[in-house]
Amino acid sequence: MSVRIGLLSDTHSYLDPAILEHFAGCDEVWHAGDVGDPAVLDALEAFRPVRGVYGNIDDTAIRQRLPLDACFTVGGVKVLMTHVGGYPGRYTARVRKLIEAERPDLYICGHSHILKVMMDKTRKVLHMNPGACGRHGFHRMRTVLRFSVNEGRIEDLEVIELGLRGAVPPDFLPD
Repeated sequence: MSVRIGLLSDTHSYLDPAILEHFAGCDEVWHAGDVGDPAVLDALEAFRPVRGVYGNIDDTAIRQRLPLDACFTVGGVKVLMTHVGGYPGRYTARVRKLIEAERPDLYICGHSHILKVMMDKTRKVLHMNPGACGRHGFHRMRTVLRFSVNEGRIEDLEVIELGLRGAVPPDFLPD
C-alpha cells in the first residue's frame, strides 16, 4: 500500500496556506524541525497525521510534543529524521553514529534551509532536506517535498516551490 508524504522544515512560525493545498492528497505530513509557534504544529495536526522532530529554535512547548530524533518505518521504508545533522560526506558525528546504528533507508533533516536530495552510496541511505518553507533565514526560494513510499521504495518525488522568501503575505496561521 502506497503512503503519500508531505515533507517540510523550517516553518519558523509561518505556515503558508499553499502548503495545505499541495499536501491535500497526502496521508501524512512530516516536519523536520524549527516549527516555531505551536499553532503551526496544531494546524498541521488538525490537517493530517504528523511525524516530526524539534529544531534548534523550538522552545519547550514544541520540545514537549516532538522528539529530537524520530526513527520509524512507513511503507516498508525505515526513516531516520532529525533537524541538525548534515548530509552525505558532511554528517555531524552524532548523526553519523545514529545512521550507522539504525541503518535507515531514508535520512531526513532540515536546518540548512538548503533543498537537497542525494544518495549516500557508502551507507546506502537516501538523504532528503526539504529546504525551508518559512519566512526567516537566508534561503531565497521556499520549498517543500512530496513523495510516496510503497513496498520499500520511494516514488514520485516532487519538489514544490512556494515562491520567494520575501514574497509572502503578513503573518498567517490557519484557523
